[in-house]
Amino acid sequence: MDRTPVTHRTTTRQLGRLPSSREIEVTVHRYVGGSGPRVYVQAAQHGIELNGPAALRRLHGRLCDARLAGEVVVVPVANPLAFDARSYLTPAAYDARAPNMNRRWPGEESGSLGERFVARLWGLIEDADPDAVVDLHAGTPDMLPHVRHGADDETARRLAEAFGTPYRLAAPDDADSSAGKFRITAARAGIPAITAELANSRTVSRPAAETGADGVERVLQALDLLAGTVPTVEQTPLHDEPASVRATESGLFEPADGVAVGERLSAGEPLGTVYNPAGFESLATPTVADGGVVYSLARGTVVAGERLVALGAPS
Repeated sequence: MDRTPVTHRTTTRQLGRLPSSREIEVTVHRYVGGSGPRVYVQAAQHGIELNGPAALRRLHGRLCDARLAGEVVVVPVANPLAFDARSYLTPAAYDARAPNMNRRWPGEESGSLGERFVARLWGLIEDADPDAVVDLHAGTPDMLPHVRHGADDETARRLAEAFGTPYRLAAPDDADSSAGKFRITAARAGIPAITAELANSRTVSRPAAETGADGVERVLQALDLLAGTVPTVEQTPLHDEPASVRATESGLFEPADGVAVGERLSAGEPLGTVYNPAGFESLATPTVADGGVVYSLARGTVVAGERLVALGAPS
């Protein structure tokens, strides 16, 4: 491979304009070496998921000192409006119709403000013409760090293995609920794509940021942009098959003893209880419909229809 010292440059991409005429833009980092593959990496589609940008800051230092065969394009904060508002979603004052950026890919140039933002980011990705994409997210403390890939995409599976989280989740790309997600849109455009779920949204966690930086670096090694052998990491593969369990009543949810992320539950096993926090009575006692490994778990207040637990079926 033609690995040369990295040339780094920073540009901006205009996404749109607010009523005050303030321009909304994203910062775009480009790390260019010799000839080779191109990879696009982004973080903070959701404004409270801070460990993606923290991971990319660490990766920046590593890439600037590296020899690279190819190009890495990085957008550390994909949704500046949500990030500045300290909000998971784009604030409703700007876009009540399409607040979740990760349900609107590839966007719409004549759509709502958020849909236009997405369309212009998608245009950046089309211009970059990447051979692979990595989307960094962060869950709650009660979510297993994992990396997600298309169940039928062998290249994406290989990149997910290289990323190196303890759990790897293979997900179908044809489910209706997947419509508009960045990873799905990229896959349908023929670009191998993975989504990493790091830990601890709303706060910067050094271990989570290091996990993200190490993971992206290993993906670049797997694609031969960077020199080095990808270390073997013991991974538990899961399939996103069992249906999530959702609350049938609003209230205060307390998981049962032994229900925790990483635990394997059997069909029919009780998950806990949804209580009336004012009157103290039990409102619902949900159970597991299909057995699997818990990779996401709610605690505290829930509303009817909200996901209580997400499970993955062991391969």
